[in-house]
Amino acid sequence: MREYLLTLCITAAVTYLLTGPVRKFAIVAGAMPEIRARDVHREPTPRLGGIAMFFGLCAGLLVADHLTNLNEVFAKSNEPRALLSGAALIWLIGVLDDKFEIDALIKLGGQMIAAGVMVMQGLTILWLPIPGVGNVALTQWQGTLLTVALVVITINAVNFVDGLDGLAAGMVCIAAGAFFLYAYRIWYSYGIEAAAPATLFAAILMGMCLGFLPHNMHPARIFMGDSGSMLIGLVLAAGAISITGQLDPDALALFTGSEKAAVHQTVPVYIPLLLPLTIIAVPAADLVLAIVRRTWRGQSPFAADRGHLHHRLLEIGHSHSRAVLIMYFWSALIAFGALAYSVNSASMWIVLGVVFLSAVGLVLLLLPRFTPRVPVWAQRFVPPRYRRRRRAIEAAAEAAVAHEANEAQEAQETGERAPVPAGLSGVNGATAIGPRSRFVDRR
Repeated sequence: MREYLLTLCITAAVTYLLTGPVRKFAIVAGAMPEIRARDVHREPTPRLGGIAMFFGLCAGLLVADHLTNLNEVFAKSNEPRALLSGAALIWLIGVLDDKFEIDALIKLGGQMIAAGVMVMQGLTILWLPIPGVGNVALTQWQGTLLTVALVVITINAVNFVDGLDGLAAGMVCIAAGAFFLYAYRIWYSYGIEAAAPATLFAAILMGMCLGFLPHNMHPARIFMGDSGSMLIGLVLAAGAISITGQLDPDALALFTGSEKAAVHQTVPVYIPLLLPLTIIAVPAADLVLAIVRRTWRGQSPFAADRGHLHHRLLEIGHSHSRAVLIMYFWSALIAFGALAYSVNSASMWIVLGVVFLSAVGLVLLLLPRFTPRVPVWAQRFVPPRYRRRRRAIEAAAEAAVAHEANEAQEAQETGERAPVPAGLSGVNGATAIGPRSRFVDRR
């Protein structure tokens, strides 16, 4: 575990430290597109954040190659090299798109080529565990087509959800966290070396996202662009392919009996990883809804619009930060709910907990304008929008009185008569005795 944590920290540190210089480079290079109709931000923001994330990936793989326990992953498997080759290709395509806005079909072709490069180096799906049937061995063409389809779907799902500050990086980080816990459990608890590459990929992916998030949270100073969103989507797909399509269920030794019974009893273990759609269910659902919506209107599936889930959250009244947190909540609920069910599928408490949290999430969706208020003793620890209204009124009244006193003093020094604001003194508030009291309204 220490080696994985060290790799994660170094990846995050390199990504974080390089994002600042990359931002300056993006400004100089002119990678600051104009505001489009579907954009949420109001000021031109540089892209090319994927450059820092790619070098973080390279740093993580380089450090892992020199660690004693992780060096065996590079010695016994060619998957890290396959990942690096595919990531370099997809990153280069993303950089060109961030700068020159290349056509969507060209990007799709590049995604398929990057997936094919990984397949040629051994990162492919060999078989699928199907309940009631057993292990289904795939031919070379079947495995290649399924791998390419899985990579393309995951890349575009992550790319589609990259519409708000910090949204894509945070959701992928949550998915990678659940993925890491599962893969590490398979590798460490059962001693299966085939799960080691996927565990390493998940740790590096978390480091890339965590290192970039401080620069990308609202208001974002830099965007990851397609060079970053397609890159983290490919890394996430590579980890799922590595552990799903190449890990034999017989190696888990959780059962006795036929192969059909083996697969049936280990289905809860494979729930998070049969397809990565379970750990990125929210962006995948957004992808499907976007394709259906655009084709229904007679548009191209690749045509951009403002109908994504995060756009709809903003339209119903949620703030930018709250919309991002709601998307984080649903991603964490799906990812870690599936992870908990894979550990203990017989526990009813897990199902009840997921149902309860789903109800909480629905309530949050239906209360876009609800602003929680904290106790008086915690006022200083929360943002101003969550503080009680009384303190805001008192502060405004004190500021108004101080401003009036300053104006009166300046008038006395210059020998002029100070203006009297209405409602606070004798113009509109005078009585038979004198002006109204200036005590602050406590209501």
